[in-house]
Amino acid sequence: MEIRISERKKAKIKLALQGSSGSGKTYSSLLIAKGLLGGNFTKTAIIDTENRSADLYAHLGNYNVVSMDPPYSPERYIEAIEVCEKAGMEVIIIDSISHCWDYLIDVHSNMPGNSFTNWGKITPRQNAFVNKILRSKAHIISTMRVKQDYVLNQKNGKMVPEKVGLKAIQRNDLDYEFTIVFDIDSAHNAKASKDRTGLFIDRPDFIINASTGKKLIQWCEKASGSEAKKATLEIEACESIEGLRHIYSKYPGIRDTIKPLIIEKKKALEMIESQVISNTQIIKQSKNQEKWK
Repeated sequence: MEIRISERKKAKIKLALQGSSGSGKTYSSLLIAKGLLGGNFTKTAIIDTENRSADLYAHLGNYNVVSMDPPYSPERYIEAIEVCEKAGMEVIIIDSISHCWDYLIDVHSNMPGNSFTNWGKITPRQNAFVNKILRSKAHIISTMRVKQDYVLNQKNGKMVPEKVGLKAIQRNDLDYEFTIVFDIDSAHNAKASKDRTGLFIDRPDFIINASTGKKLIQWCEKASGSEAKKATLEIEACESIEGLRHIYSKYPGIRDTIKPLIIEKKKALEMIESQVISNTQIIKQSKNQEKWK
């Protein structure tokens, strides 16, 4: 046990995508993973519980697949995650975690005795699965199905039924455990219902793509306050423009933060250099005048 200064670059995204069947959860998850790893799929694995549906998107790149068949117990999910971790996967997609909850509900309904007491045996198994996700050193993207319903909307003067999602098929409070939760509708539009990064909350609906993952990894790798402070002190002590270039390249994660300081210091150094040149010219002119007297 030790104490250390917080560093966001040590954070790993725990993200959930929830939507009805056909909303594009699997495809969107792969695009986010692609952005997280800069387009390199070799360190991405998808735990597929959806009847080999992960292979439908093989054209995106050579990602890895762990095919998972019933029973969908929490223990088997944990085992699948560990397989991915041991293989060195940096992004793990669990598609989907709703099967785990369906499994636990089924187990509970078939248990004899008091229903309330029986939940005391089910909950620890669910908690072990959730804790495995949260403590993993990999970025984890989980998909969740939602209970479906239909509403009538007017289009071109006609009432047309449209499929809408209602509630995610998982434990009620599970969304609180994730860094971000994206709700995806049948038109593939995503909206953040929860967002600890602040990147997507209260923003208009959008289509998830690789740049979504890129924004997330940039957020994760943004330097801690201690690194920014160190760079600031180096800029203040710098005595050459070449030295400023070195500092700028030294801290790629906080370039947007230190750029204004770099520009301000550069102007100050140029002013000093200009003054030195001016003084040198004045001295030179003075010496020439003395020479011709």
